[in-house]
Amino acid sequence: MRMMFQIIPIMWRAVRPSRIADMPAVVNTFWLPKGYDGLTFFGKILAPTQEMADNFNASYNTMKNHEMIHLRQAQSCGDSWLRFYLLYLWYCVKGLRMRRQLKNAAYLLNPFELEAYGRMHDLGYLKGPATEWRQYAKMSLQKRLEHYKKYHPTH
Repeated sequence: MRMMFQIIPIMWRAVRPSRIADMPAVVNTFWLPKGYDGLTFFGKILAPTQEMADNFNASYNTMKNHEMIHLRQAQSCGDSWLRFYLLYLWYCVKGLRMRRQLKNAAYLLNPFELEAYGRMHDLGYLKGPATEWRQYAKMSLQKRLEHYKKYHPTH
């Protein structure tokens, strides 16, 4: 139960994305979907275990880069967490139509995730703006699916 309410202070103390240089990881298993290593939440990274949180906090690796891309995406959404999360949710709802063609399509075809997964291995990517998601948002869901399958042929 404590984990459920742990997010309230995070949301209450949240500052604009542009005021955040680094996102610390905290353990929260309640809000993190099973099988996920991290989740960007109002300037923090929610991690499933203390070991994962320590890993996020100790080094800048590809998973940390993935979550930091989400921070920069929020900055590009009018420097607003609320606008970022509303758009994120909107793209997830739209992506539900493709769930027969791709498991977890609402998540995997989300423009924010396409950019974050596509650029997470480029540790220098955040020297520029993280706005590639806008190009994905302009694509039809079918085009996003084709793009996803091209770069993830095992699906």
